[in-house]
Amino acid sequence: MPELPEVEALKDFLTEHLVGHEIVRVLPVAISVLKTYDPPLSALEGHEVAAVRRYGKFFDVATADGPHFVTHLARAGWLHWKDRLPDGPPRPGKGPLALRVALETGSGFDLTEAGTQKRLAVYVVGDPQEVPGVARLGPDPLADDFDEQRFAELLAGERRQLKGALRDQSLIAGVGNAYSDEILHAARMSPFKLAASLTAEETKRLYAALRDTLTEAVERSRGVAAGRLKAEKKSGLRVHGRTGEPCPVCGDTVREVSFSDSSLQYCPTCQTGGKPLADRRMSRLLK
Repeated sequence: MPELPEVEALKDFLTEHLVGHEIVRVLPVAISVLKTYDPPLSALEGHEVAAVRRYGKFFDVATADGPHFVTHLARAGWLHWKDRLPDGPPRPGKGPLALRVALETGSGFDLTEAGTQKRLAVYVVGDPQEVPGVARLGPDPLADDFDEQRFAELLAGERRQLKGALRDQSLIAGVGNAYSDEILHAARMSPFKLAASLTAEETKRLYAALRDTLTEAVERSRGVAAGRLKAEKKSGLRVHGRTGEPCPVCGDTVREVSFSDSSLQYCPTCQTGGKPLADRRMSRLLK
């Protein structure tokens, strides 16, 4: 799933390629992707793109004097830029293409979604805050006013494990499964440590890991073309998706805990005092 760094890079890419251009056609292929109906998709047509913004994992294409095109790419969605779109409308079918946006230049982008779980979402709204997922977002962890004190206040009294807390979009916007693994590895903390149990020193360390990990990932992604962002993300990950490989810090073997629809990766030496985590859905540290 694209997370904050990749969506930030997509925002920059789309700002360069969309702003100042007119949307001439919006062509839905998979109707399930559209989560709003008033205003219709056609309300975007004829409007110039004024800005592209990011809200957590959502990106917002704002038109001048018109509606906003807000998208969440979900787990298997992606954006594919085309300097020249194919002639003629796309044909509905069983392929991954979900929606096409065309500009007056003949360029534009496709939204696609692989797999059978269709969660890619498109909203056409007068204000991004009308999108429920945007309205419930917590603070952006890279915002200038997101300081250590605010982070500590968010975690105070939080009885969930750190992994779950970091992924909660209503607590902190933009962090998902991959970067929560990376942040906890950088902070040298177990994913199952309770957020409320952190000492002041641990909170400071986790805050630094959060900001540094996301900032570095954004910098790696900056200027990378949309089609190469997935590969760039994977190349920069130290533990996530690297089960069985050596930890780049200590050399121990990266291990995994599997759940019903996801998994996490961690280094026992760096994060759990050398103790492996039980690989079951209700995982706890082995005693």
